[in-house]
Amino acid sequence: MPAIDLSTDVVTLTRQLVDIESVSRDEQRIADAVEAALRALPHLTVTRRGHTLVARTDLGRPSRVVIAGHLDTVPVNANLPSRYDVEAGILHGLGTCDMKGGDAVILKLAATVTEPVHDVTYVLYEAEEIESLHNGLRLLGESDPDLLAADFAILMEPSNAGVEAGCQGTLRVEVRTRGERAHSARSWRGVNAIHGAAEVLNRLTEYDARRPVIDGLEYHEGLNAVGIRGGVAGNVIPDECVVTVNHRFAPDRSEAEALAFVEEFFAGFEVTLTDTAPGALPGLDRPAARAFIDAVGGTVAPKFGWTDVARFTVLGVPAVNYGPGDPMLAHKQDEHVEVAQIVRCEEQLRGWLTTVPSTPSNQENA
Repeated sequence: MPAIDLSTDVVTLTRQLVDIESVSRDEQRIADAVEAALRALPHLTVTRRGHTLVARTDLGRPSRVVIAGHLDTVPVNANLPSRYDVEAGILHGLGTCDMKGGDAVILKLAATVTEPVHDVTYVLYEAEEIESLHNGLRLLGESDPDLLAADFAILMEPSNAGVEAGCQGTLRVEVRTRGERAHSARSWRGVNAIHGAAEVLNRLTEYDARRPVIDGLEYHEGLNAVGIRGGVAGNVIPDECVVTVNHRFAPDRSEAEALAFVEEFFAGFEVTLTDTAPGALPGLDRPAARAFIDAVGGTVAPKFGWTDVARFTVLGVPAVNYGPGDPMLAHKQDEHVEVAQIVRCEEQLRGWLTTVPSTPSNQENA
């Protein structure tokens, strides 16, 4: 079994994790190595479910936070083992950005922050890069929701070492128009379903995006056609046309509320839901979250795309994305990360976990 050394620096630790190949559904080797390293730490209670590891402090603190990252990667693309360009300060290799740099930060904190001001739950989970059916965080939330109970969560997805709060939800529907087939030489004897879809597209063109402000952050919803299909043959008037529409909705709306909006928007048409996932509230009004934002520089952006932070919302835990790496480099052959971002994330999270949050009373006494 490959070994990882939690006493080394966070950049070297990142390389050790990257060099353990862990394509989705093949995470046993890395999970075994992580488990062995965590079980050697007496201040943590370690639980394993499949290839997902949970390590917790139990110090009786008034608040608990979760710091999570996934262990799997997309398939290898001639980008292993890792390669460190010391002069440029860049670490190359599969998973350096998405997201073993973040995993290394989690493990380094787990090993060295023995007296955090919050109780901490560290989660390193399997199968994020593939179908939700296999996602370790989803499975853990279903089997052991108590292990994920917290006041605040951080998902260390790559975000250029900046905070992206919550995330928008997403759903897809099929908007269907019906017609009647006829020979195209006698088109007046039929009803063209593709022509009938013009009104669907007109409504989308006129859509005015909702921009709610949540915890001081402006989210920007979207409603867009992402596919269209119809037609029978080159000489047949089509009797069906289907427009696939994707709705990205702000996290102040539930999946049911978002679907109700879409159904009302397309009133008069047949609407079929095909896929849905909830958004995640940022929860920046929580004391632990506010202290975290202050510790990492006070700048926050809304997350418009969907990430696993939404799984925390299902459990009633507000969450943010915060991790080293440019998300635009994820899954690329030349995936890489600036080592300065890995170091900065470790330093800032360490400061947050070891600094007593300011309160009005202790500010007055200062």
